[in-house]
Amino acid sequence: QVQLVESGGGLVQAGGSLRLSCAASGSTVTFNTMGWYRQAPGKQRELVVIISSGGTTNYTDSVRGRFTISRDYPENTVYLQMNSLKPEDTAVYYCRYSETYSTYIVWGRGTQVTVSS
Repeated sequence: QVQLVESGGGLVQAGGSLRLSCAASGSTVTFNTMGWYRQAPGKQRELVVIISSGGTTNYTDSVRGRFTISRDYPENTVYLQMNSLKPEDTAVYYCRYSETYSTYIVWGRGTQVTVSS
């Protein structure tokens, strides 16, 4: 079993910054992908950005250039630096862990990000 612990989030004014972190522990494997999804009220959960154990990233267009994902490999921790936040970034942000050679997926509990205008 893999456990995810998220931290960060909160309330910030438009144009501000926040940093999220997600630490994976337990039976993690070498080849995995971690990242963030978000779900706004009344909308479906969507990809924000993911990063593979090889360092390959995939950003959704709406955050590219404003958000940056980084990864601490020995600790299996990912960080999401969110700059130039917009009200439309308001959502619950979920950390996700998946394994390259299996269908195993784990979701974090989510952390609220609210951007006021």
